[in-house]
Amino acid sequence: MIESVNPDLSKFRIRPAEESDVKLILRFITELGEYEKLSHQVVATEEKLLQTLFRQRMAEVIIGKFEEKPVGFALFFHNYSTFLGQAGIYLEDLYIKPEMRGKGFGKTMLRHLAKLAVERNCGRLEWACLDWNEPAICFYKGLGAKALEDWTIYRVTGPELQALANDL
Repeated sequence: MIESVNPDLSKFRIRPAEESDVKLILRFITELGEYEKLSHQVVATEEKLLQTLFRQRMAEVIIGKFEEKPVGFALFFHNYSTFLGQAGIYLEDLYIKPEMRGKGFGKTMLRHLAKLAVERNCGRLEWACLDWNEPAICFYKGLGAKALEDWTIYRVTGPELQALANDL
């Protein structure tokens, strides 16, 4: 749990997600999909989340609560930097409910992840951001994050992933 002397954050808590949070996690993912105008890509189900997050432990989730009400989540996992020779934390999603933004909750959750990265001897904490999301970009830059403009993310999914796997 993170404690703060800031009156706005004094009732904000962060805790690891539990199996009983699967419905909440899916709700946050759905809300994030709506915000990012990507609802059509959300195919996650409670069953998939239960399997991948809690049975296979492929990623971790933290829940942010204000006055005991869930207001956001972050989903992350370890990656590895061959150049650094050590693991990092990749933040897949950070979501704070729109009416709760601007109160320091997102920053507190990122600080929590940074602390985890340091405790776990990770060399970096990184994430991607949609190019049009100016509020998020300004927020991240305000924290000292730098865009990696020399890098482009590539992705293979669906039929293309299957075709690539079958080419061996």
